[in-house]
Formats: sequence, structure tokens, C-alpha cells
Amino acid sequence: MNLALNLAKKGKGYVKTNPLVGAVIVKDGQILSTGYHKFFGGYHAERNAILNLKGSAYGATLYVNLEPCSHYGKTPPCANLIINSQIKRVVVGTLDPNPLVFGKGIKLLKKSGIEVCVGCMQKKCEKLNEIFFHNMKTKMPFVALKFGMTADGKISTYTGNSKWITGELSRRHAHYLRSVYGAVLVGINTVISDNPQLNCRLPQKRDPVRIVCDTHLKTPLNSKIVKTAKIQKTYIACSVENSKKIAKLQRAGVKILKVRSVKGRVDLKELLKKLYQIGIDSVLVEGGSEINHSFVENNLINVIYSYIAPKIIGGVMAKTPVGGQGFENLSQATALKRSKIQVLGDDVLIEYRSSHFGK
Repeated sequence: MNLALNLAKKGKGYVKTNPLVGAVIVKDGQILSTGYHKFFGGYHAERNAILNLKGSAYGATLYVNLEPCSHYGKTPPCANLIINSQIKRVVVGTLDPNPLVFGKGIKLLKKSGIEVCVGCMQKKCEKLNEIFFHNMKTKMPFVALKFGMTADGKISTYTGNSKWITGELSRRHAHYLRSVYGAVLVGINTVISDNPQLNCRLPQKRDPVRIVCDTHLKTPLNSKIVKTAKIQKTYIACSVENSKKIAKLQRAGVKILKVRSVKGRVDLKELLKKLYQIGIDSVLVEGGSEINHSFVENNLINVIYSYIAPKIIGGVMAKTPVGGQGFENLSQATALKRSKIQVLGDDVLIEYRSSHFGK
């Protein structure tokens, strides 16, 4: 199952709204074949493993981290293929939360006389596909918040200078996150002040879809995001009617998402629902302190990546990662659970999660 999980990870950033799945076929203590889901619309892991077989699977055991599908989607049901291959035993990490599958694949295999074991390394299997599980539960993208800050909690100097707070290894890891999340999201203030391109600068990695929250449609036509919209998919979420500006942006390749406004800002909950409807399963928020605050305030964050650099900036006017008015009492503060610590050169990356987020 460990091997199946490691194979499944190869699909990160490529399987879109589908889960990460790996499969291993074993017989008499020997690995006969392996496979994984490589890209959205492509063959599933079980089918690839069976296709990679050089001999017969008769009497073999299949290890797969997620329940084999039992319905027709982009590809035929994997459960039927397993049955026809004459595999005698299937070890499954966890059930598929998709209502079209949930338990049905297991029943189909058992009905055909195949021995099925469910729950092998279940927690690790569920953790690997936390994005997919969140999608199935909420019909919204999984949301991550990323920021780099100094030891005293500043993301820039009081003049707005922020390059570079973190070191090269932290920045490389941040680009890795861009490659595995479905989209990267910023607010209009970041576009105007930093003019970012928001691509992935790692070799052989995919660029994310770009999302700009721009309530009043202020995105400059000469910004990098607009100029490169025909080569990197870009959406601007706005709440105003400005047909001339919209036409110019659309000619440049930008796609417009009309979203209602709440308190003068794009309704983030409605935006996330629309993003999931167009096939975006996960969002990496890379905006400034104000949009970070909006996501936290609306209880929409699932995970936080906090890069901490061994520097001190100081200054009352220097910005912190989460702006806004903040909470009045400490008892109102959002409680986090530290789930991982990683040393990246001189920096430290702390990954936080909370059961209060993403509900």
C-alpha cells in the first residue's frame, strides 16, 4: 500500500478534480505490475496496472489506495475490469466518498467472488486525497493560505518592500505548491502593487489557473496577468457591470466571473462554488493581508503554509499576514493545529490545520 500511495503522488497537479490513485498487483510475494492515475481523463490506476501486466493476473492480489470505481465516467468502471482480469483479492485503503461509487465498487467485487479487504493504511490514504474528500463533501475547492513572514510576523517593511523575506528554498517550495494546487488566487491590490505573473518557475511543472478578486474591475490592461492570459488560464472575479473593460479583458484572453458583492467585496463563498463548477478542485491563496483576512473571516481556509524567515523588520506600520480589524477578544481567535514542521535552509515552514476551517 505504501508503494501504491507513492505512485499515486505522481499524479499531483495533473488529475484535476479526480483523486490521486496508485495500484500494485502482487502474486506469490512478487510485484507483477504497477500503475497510477496520470492525468484527468486518462486511464485510472487499476486499468494502467492491468495494462502493464506482462503475464496473467489470475489469482493475484491488487492493492489500491481508493475504492475502485463502479460507474461509467471518462473511462469504464475499474471494478468490472478487475473482475475480468481474474484477480482473486483486492486490498483497498479507503472507500470512495463520491456518491456514485461509495461502497458500490466493493459490493460489485464481492458479488463476483473476489475477496476484499478495506481499511489498509486508511488514515494515510484519506490524507493523500484530502482535497478530493473535501470536494465531495462541500462541492467547493480545498483552500490553502500561503505567506512568508519574518520572525516578528511581518510580510513587508512599512514602505511595502517584501523581496525577499524568505530564502531560495522556501520560494522553490512555494512554486511547488503552485504546481500541485488547481489555482492560485490573489486580490486586486497584489496585482496593482506587485504586478505578479503567478506562474510556476520549476522545470517540467504545470502552471496553475490564476484567479484575481477584483470587485470593481481595476485590473490594469498592461499587467503581466492580462498580457499572458492567452497562455495561462486567467479568471477575474468582479461584481460590477463595465462592458467596455470586460470586452478588452476578454480580447486579451481573460475570463470573467460575475460574483455578487458583500460589504463591497466579492462574495468568496459564491466565488468558490463557481470555481468548483468550472473544474477547479483546489485554490492556493497568495494575496496580501486584506484578502487573507477575508478568507479567514469567512472560515474558508483548510490549510495554512507559514514560511518564517530569521529576520526582524519591526514597525507598527509594517504589514502582518492577516489584516482587517481582527478580533476584539483573544477567546475569539482562530485556533490552529500544527500538523507539520519543515526546515528549508535558514527558514522554517509550519503547516497548520483546523477542524473549524472549511466547514
